[in-house]
Amino acid sequence: MIAPAAKISSALTRADREGFAAFLLRLRSSGFTNKPLETAIESVPRRVFADPSHHNAVWSSRMLPIECGEVLEGLDQQAMMLDRLELDPEHRVLEIGTGSGFTAAVMSKLVKRVHTVERFRRLHAQANGIFKQLHIDNVIGVHGDGAEGAQPGSGPFDRIISWAAFDALPKGFVEQLSSGGKIICAVGEADQMQILVRLTKVGSRFEREDIGKVRMQMIRPGLPQTL
Repeated sequence: MIAPAAKISSALTRADREGFAAFLLRLRSSGFTNKPLETAIESVPRRVFADPSHHNAVWSSRMLPIECGEVLEGLDQQAMMLDRLELDPEHRVLEIGTGSGFTAAVMSKLVKRVHTVERFRRLHAQANGIFKQLHIDNVIGVHGDGAEGAQPGSGPFDRIISWAAFDALPKGFVEQLSSGGKIICAVGEADQMQILVRLTKVGSRFEREDIGKVRMQMIRPGLPQTL
């Protein structure tokens, strides 16, 4: 269980600073040069989005379990995907899968507005509580089914990112993107390596760029009966 909201602090601890430094070394060794994203990640206290039993690993590349059977993706993968999203201060971003809320908090430092959708009511409530405690006011957290994107009338968006994989290209999302907008998502089968793709809207279609291989949980339509 994540610590109660009343105990949340945005100050980085010594362990946070050491973990962030190790994370930067990994990024620099891979040629990562996105300084605004690095600054945004450093400004968000990652430990408050994870269970205390995992605080020693929050700055690692490991995937960490969170409630409702979901996961907090490894920080290296999160940074890579956000980097490929090519965020701009005027962007409106749709995030599919709020999860812990960490990536929405990071993007809030870089863009005009983040619209994040979570199918689990418990995760939605926890993330919204953390956003409030951290005084993040440009994130709109929605409890809903993100398999088809955002609710009608909430778009269009300049960027869309999904933390769940699709078994085929999410072509229905093209109508929710502004012209030239981009989607980052994984495409492939469950329990196998998937292809991380970047889709750019050109007219009424997508141009596809394959980025690399990942393994993510599959998108699940509908809302759970519990949680």
